[in-house]
Amino acid sequence: MRARISVRLKPVIHDPQGKTVLRAARQMGYNEILSVRIGKLIELEIEADDKIQAREKIEELSHRLLSNPLMETYEIEWDGDR
Repeated sequence: MRARISVRLKPVIHDPQGKTVLRAARQMGYNEILSVRIGKLIELEIEADDKIQAREKIEELSHRLLSNPLMETYEIEWDGDR
Protein backbone atom coordinates (compact mmCIF):
# COMPACT_ATOMS: atom_id res chain seq x y z
CA MET A 1 0.00 0.00 0.00
CA ARG A 2 1.35 3.42 -0.94
CA ALA A 3 0.62 6.77 0.64
CA ARG A 4 1.58 10.37 -0.04
CA ILE A 5 1.73 12.71 2.93
CA SER A 6 1.61 16.43 2.22
CA VAL A 7 2.98 18.47 5.10
CA ARG A 8 2.37 22.21 5.16
CA LEU A 9 3.01 25.01 7.59
CA LYS A 10 -0.10 26.25 9.36
CA PRO A 11 -1.33 29.55 7.86
CA VAL A 12 -0.29 31.53 10.96
CA ILE A 13 3.35 30.35 10.72
CA HIS A 14 5.81 32.60 8.85
CA ASP A 15 7.25 30.90 5.74
CA PRO A 16 10.65 32.44 4.86
CA GLN A 17 11.23 29.96 2.00
CA GLY A 18 7.91 30.90 0.46
CA LYS A 19 8.75 34.60 0.75
CA THR A 20 12.11 34.01 -0.96
CA VAL A 21 10.48 32.14 -3.85
CA LEU A 22 7.81 34.85 -4.19
CA ARG A 23 10.45 37.58 -4.28
CA ALA A 24 12.50 35.70 -6.90
CA ALA A 25 9.42 35.01 -9.04
CA ARG A 26 8.49 38.69 -9.02
CA GLN A 27 12.05 39.69 -9.92
CA MET A 28 11.73 37.34 -12.90
CA GLY A 29 8.58 39.16 -14.01
CA TYR A 30 5.90 36.85 -12.59
CA ASN A 31 4.06 39.68 -10.88
CA GLU A 32 0.70 37.91 -11.00
CA ILE A 33 1.84 35.43 -8.33
CA LEU A 34 0.31 36.63 -5.07
CA SER A 35 1.78 34.25 -2.50
CA VAL A 36 3.90 31.14 -2.11
CA ARG A 37 3.93 28.57 0.69
CA ILE A 38 6.54 25.81 0.78
CA GLY A 39 5.75 22.33 2.10
CA LYS A 40 7.06 18.82 1.79
CA LEU A 41 5.75 15.70 0.10
CA ILE A 42 6.58 12.32 1.59
CA GLU A 43 5.84 9.15 -0.37
CA LEU A 44 6.01 5.82 1.37
CA GLU A 45 5.03 2.23 0.92
CA ILE A 46 3.87 -0.04 3.72
CA GLU A 47 3.43 -3.79 3.69
CA ALA A 48 0.25 -4.84 5.40
CA ASP A 49 -2.45 -7.45 5.11
CA ASP A 50 -5.02 -5.24 6.80
CA LYS A 51 -5.77 -1.92 5.08
CA ILE A 52 -7.26 -0.39 8.23
CA GLN A 53 -4.19 -1.23 10.33
CA ALA A 54 -1.88 0.16 7.62
CA ARG A 55 -3.81 3.42 7.59
CA GLU A 56 -3.67 3.68 11.37
CA LYS A 57 0.12 3.15 11.33
CA ILE A 58 0.62 5.84 8.68
CA GLU A 59 -1.64 8.27 10.58
CA GLU A 60 0.38 7.67 13.74
CA LEU A 61 3.71 8.03 11.93
CA SER A 62 2.57 11.25 10.25
CA HIS A 63 1.48 12.76 13.53
CA ARG A 64 4.43 11.62 15.63
CA LEU A 65 7.37 11.85 13.23
CA LEU A 66 6.70 13.41 9.84
CA SER A 67 5.05 16.63 10.95
CA ASN A 68 5.31 19.06 13.85
CA PRO A 69 1.68 19.38 15.05
CA LEU A 70 2.40 22.78 16.61
CA MET A 71 3.47 24.32 13.30
CA GLU A 72 2.32 22.01 10.51
CA THR A 73 -0.70 20.21 9.17
CA TYR A 74 -0.65 17.06 7.09
CA GLU A 75 -2.91 15.34 4.62
CA ILE A 76 -2.62 11.72 3.50
CA GLU A 77 -3.55 10.51 0.02
CA TRP A 78 -3.75 6.78 -0.52
CA ASP A 79 -3.15 5.04 -3.84
CA GLY A 80 -6.49 3.91 -5.12
CA ASP A 81 -8.41 6.72 -3.39
CA ARG A 82 -8.13 9.09 -6.34
